[in-house]
Amino acid sequence: MSKVVVIGLGQLGRVFAGGLLRSGHIVVPVNRGDDMFTVAHAHPDPALVLVAVAENDLHGVLAAMPGAWRPHVALIQNELLPRDWEKYRYAEPTVISVWFEKKKGADARPLIASPVAGPGAGLLCGALTAIDLPCREVAAGDELRFELVRKNVYILTTNIAGLKTGGTVSQLWAQHQDFARKVANEVIDIQDALTGVAHDRDQLIAGMLEAFDGDPEHGCTGRSAPARLARALQHADACGLAVPTLRSLAA
Repeated sequence: MSKVVVIGLGQLGRVFAGGLLRSGHIVVPVNRGDDMFTVAHAHPDPALVLVAVAENDLHGVLAAMPGAWRPHVALIQNELLPRDWEKYRYAEPTVISVWFEKKKGADARPLIASPVAGPGAGLLCGALTAIDLPCREVAAGDELRFELVRKNVYILTTNIAGLKTGGTVSQLWAQHQDFARKVANEVIDIQDALTGVAHDRDQLIAGMLEAFDGDPEHGCTGRSAPARLARALQHADACGLAVPTLRSLAA
């Protein structure tokens, strides 16, 4: 049986760990406070190193990753873009755009199939399929980038628009579509600037709506929404973008 290191055993990390165990892998946990180099010395050549830490902890973990583990890294975070791993010279990590939700005390619930790319894509898809969570393999490069931007448009549009509207994603689109489109287009402005690519906006909006249909009663906003808006405005400032709708929400 192959070993998979899981860094971070929060809600999502435990879901993946369960799937990995169910599909026959040995899971090597790395919890907060554990020394990665000590664990890497004992397990120098895992099949995969799943980085399941929170978004705010990702860059610190990528910077401190033991060299033996770097070729095996897999990433699962929201608001992820290629620039996040390229900054630390990771050539081709395995990356999954997670489209299931896991809340404390409840089973994981998928909205749509989670796309995954990279050397460990088959392993991760097998783990999720083993616990009845849909997954699909996509190509690295342009296809993966589009899927990451699509998820970012979904999570940023719903969270940021929801600061004003509240309600569910179906209510957002049915009752506040013009406003939601303004937010989504400014989010896409930021995503285009961060990636250096002009994405197909109609395709991104259609992708967001597919996820809306996957769980129409999903709440728009959560505890992380104000931080997501603040982060979006920081990116807009760095890229010289006006984003007037987003700025009005922060006023």
